[in-house]
Amino acid sequence: MKDILVLGGTRFFGRKLVELLVKDGHNVTIMTRGQSSNPFGDRVEHIIGDRLNQEELSRKVGGRKFDIVYDNICYSPNDAYSFCEVFNDKIGKLVFTSSLATYAADGKEKSEADFDPYNYEIQLGDREDFTYGEGKRQAEAVFYKYAKFPVVAVRFPIVMGEDDYTRRFHFHIERVANRMPIGFINMDAEMSFIQASEAALFLRWAGLENIEGPYNATANGKISLSGLMKIVEEVTGQSANISLVENDEICSPYAIPDSWYMTNKKAKNRGFQFTNLYDWLTPLAVKIADNKE
Repeated sequence: MKDILVLGGTRFFGRKLVELLVKDGHNVTIMTRGQSSNPFGDRVEHIIGDRLNQEELSRKVGGRKFDIVYDNICYSPNDAYSFCEVFNDKIGKLVFTSSLATYAADGKEKSEADFDPYNYEIQLGDREDFTYGEGKRQAEAVFYKYAKFPVVAVRFPIVMGEDDYTRRFHFHIERVANRMPIGFINMDAEMSFIQASEAALFLRWAGLENIEGPYNATANGKISLSGLMKIVEEVTGQSANISLVENDEICSPYAIPDSWYMTNKKAKNRGFQFTNLYDWLTPLAVKIADNKE
């Protein structure tokens, strides 16, 4: 049984992670700003505080020790540096949720070696000072330079699920069902994805397994945007109205100029078994379409 702190654990795959950890019998503490309710009740300890405020973070949890901390809400090097200041010598391990966005969308399959955070030039700053991808790159670099505890940086592609608060996959299904246009740049571009339940399973595994360093986590396989839209057409019974123009009002959240996907070989070689993308993508689209109705 582990003492575990989860930063960002009340929605989507963070919530699923907490459910897994509680079911396993671990002592779980979540920290939120109190803007959303605690869905776990007395099964977890709930600390209300701002993870992005170093002084408050230190006051709330700095005097405690945890075996594992999961940080799902770190987006900048300043956030990572303050985390290290608060938790150095006080935790056994950090699992940091990073992103496919650490890699360029250049049409090539991405492995962990394609971004080296250990030798990346650090530029401190807040979230608004960087693009999303650069913020994650900088955060990884800071953790691997300043942390006095093992760090696993989990690089996820776009995470899919019925309860996805970003509603990116929902966007496509809803617009096609309502015969509304969707803008793309390159329909031949291929992407990788992971489902929320699998993301939670991987985070749990990354925390409990004796590993550290960057790890890609994605379902087996990839799909072109044209292939993805064919699935949407099948489940909605409507033909997609696709526009190959960059228009922010109708632009797909998946509108990328070139293929953007990763290999999960490193994690598979360490024993994690991933699902196959094509086994769950259509069933997920069906569930989203049915719930819309």
